[in-house]
Amino acid sequence: MIVCMGNTIVLTEEERAELNQRAASRSGRADDARRARLILLLEAGRTWAAIRDKLDCNDAFIDRWSKRFAEERLAGLFSRHAGQEASTLTPALEARILDWTLKREPPDGSTQWSTRKLGAQLQISHMMVARVWTKHGLKPHRLDRYMASNDPDFEKKAADIIGLYLNPPAHAAVFCVDEKTAIQALDRKDPVLPLSPGRAERHGFEYFRHGTLSLYAAFNTRTGKVLGKTAARHTSAEFVAFLADIVVNQPRGKEIHVIADNLSAHKTAQVAEFLERHPSVHLHFTPTYSSWLNQVELWFGKIERDVIARGVFTSVTDLRRKLMKYIRHYNQTPKTVKWRYFDPTRRITPTSIVTVH
Repeated sequence: MIVCMGNTIVLTEEERAELNQRAASRSGRADDARRARLILLLEAGRTWAAIRDKLDCNDAFIDRWSKRFAEERLAGLFSRHAGQEASTLTPALEARILDWTLKREPPDGSTQWSTRKLGAQLQISHMMVARVWTKHGLKPHRLDRYMASNDPDFEKKAADIIGLYLNPPAHAAVFCVDEKTAIQALDRKDPVLPLSPGRAERHGFEYFRHGTLSLYAAFNTRTGKVLGKTAARHTSAEFVAFLADIVVNQPRGKEIHVIADNLSAHKTAQVAEFLERHPSVHLHFTPTYSSWLNQVELWFGKIERDVIARGVFTSVTDLRRKLMKYIRHYNQTPKTVKWRYFDPTRRITPTSIVTVH
């Protein structure tokens, strides 16, 4: 069986049929079809220049595959793996990947490994590193922050507050109260470019400061409604005045439980005097460094995203008007917060995790 005659390849009927099938296949690999067409063109006596134009290839491609076909016939047209040798993930190699990931730092001074960095360090495929990380739930690129409470009465205070959420006293109102201080009334020097197809809303980098404002908010845990009030400062006097607003907005004599953080303005003599005059009001403090237990913080996050972060305010008065407008509209369709423990079998400790739904 003659292999080559000049630039012409001589094929058997079986080979020609197989190559024609590969070249015309719509379900096979494109590179297999391209190599089959090359051999068929060489058999037809086409010049290399014509083949280059036809297949959009170079001389090296024609030379390599024509020689392989001449030496091995159809078997020579299968592509060869030119990369590193395939390696097997053994338990020892898996343990080595985990050891480097958890106990060693990258030699280039970066703070965490990537799959490619660790793969290059261990001279293995980065996809093998990725599979091990996925199997063991490792995500070195992720970072979570936490705040530990040093309150010796953490369990007692947390249980008290969570009890008000899960099992509030009958015929009583529970409010989560806090202030969002120093909200800046920022105005842009350049006009805002509105949202358009393919382009996000754009704000100018420079801005005017027109002053600041504090927002007091009381989140009703039963209804989800918010009682809001703005103030120029956030002293104990403003806090007491806001507590008075809460009392006025409730039926006379109704028991009121107020959850607040440990800000010094919440623990002054003025506050103590107010509580003496209003025995139906009970103040509950969150443990130190545990403001996340206060549900109003979730609502503050919402108003920050919806109004403050991207808002343009021409004055403090404009800021006050837009904040109160948002609260009025929010109270038309309020939403409560549903709390549950991440693991109900665990004791309440400073490291307990609470998820919000």
